[in-house]
Amino acid sequence: MKLGIMIEGQEGLTWERWSRLCRATEDLGFHSLWCSDHFMSLMGDVRQSALETWVALTIAAHETKRVRFGPLVCSMTFRHPSLLGRMAAQVDVLSGGRLEVGVGAGWNVAEHEAFGLPFPPLKQRMDMLEEGVQVLRCLWGKEPATFEGKHYRLKNVQCYPKPAQSPLPIVIGGTGEKRTLRIAAKYAQHWNAVGVNAETLRAKRAVLEQRCTEVKRDHREIRVSVMGGFITGKDDAGLKAHLDRIASFMPALKRADRDQVLAALKSRGWLYGTSAQIVEQLKAFEAAGTTEFMLQHHDQENFGVLEMIAKDVLPKVR
Repeated sequence: MKLGIMIEGQEGLTWERWSRLCRATEDLGFHSLWCSDHFMSLMGDVRQSALETWVALTIAAHETKRVRFGPLVCSMTFRHPSLLGRMAAQVDVLSGGRLEVGVGAGWNVAEHEAFGLPFPPLKQRMDMLEEGVQVLRCLWGKEPATFEGKHYRLKNVQCYPKPAQSPLPIVIGGTGEKRTLRIAAKYAQHWNAVGVNAETLRAKRAVLEQRCTEVKRDHREIRVSVMGGFITGKDDAGLKAHLDRIASFMPALKRADRDQVLAALKSRGWLYGTSAQIVEQLKAFEAAGTTEFMLQHHDQENFGVLEMIAKDVLPKVR
């Protein structure tokens, strides 16, 4: 199993810290680095820094030489797919072919309202996602392309430079069985699930395989990954300290009973325990069908915990 690092760029991240995280992810031997795509904090003070995702990815391309990286995920409601496709192609070239483009339908109503962005009903957002992915493929293709959709249109488009990778991997994020997994089956090279435990992942993966059968595609062509938070430490005191640090960034956790918090987090796929316990939990996810786990690193200034994972967990799950 591969391990990646996932950073919530809208939760007070600074450019200096992001550059350090890029270098640390590479130097410590992690496989990948990911960042969210939001315009304001979703967990705390909306006045704190929320870095622009595609500027952050450009920095990641410059600061690293080996790791794969990308957004988890870009809402198709935030940017026209023509703009998204052009930016992605050029960041892929800049990185020497290491980008993966995560896309989703969008979900945060308050964020859209705050920035004056339309937030259509779910069906329309799913339609926009499916059309948007097709637009990306048109832009990255070798020949001039025309696309006539309900929401997006292209006319004899030529987009240069082309991505370094062919195909440039598309990551579909989400677990909706009716539309999301069908879109993943048709278009994705990589499917990412968030907020799932190993048992739920196994069930969702079975649905994805069924959707692949329905569209006559080999499910083995699609990589499966999971994104989840983690709390770790060498002992109970270390675990409590890490949990307390994370709770300080999430007001809802401060007010809740600790046992209830842990039960809720574990049900949503968070890893919790010593390094040895984290290894066992990751192996359960691997047995359920994932090939990569993106560790959601909320305690951004805590580089020591990344070093501990790299030293005590990474060698045992590779």
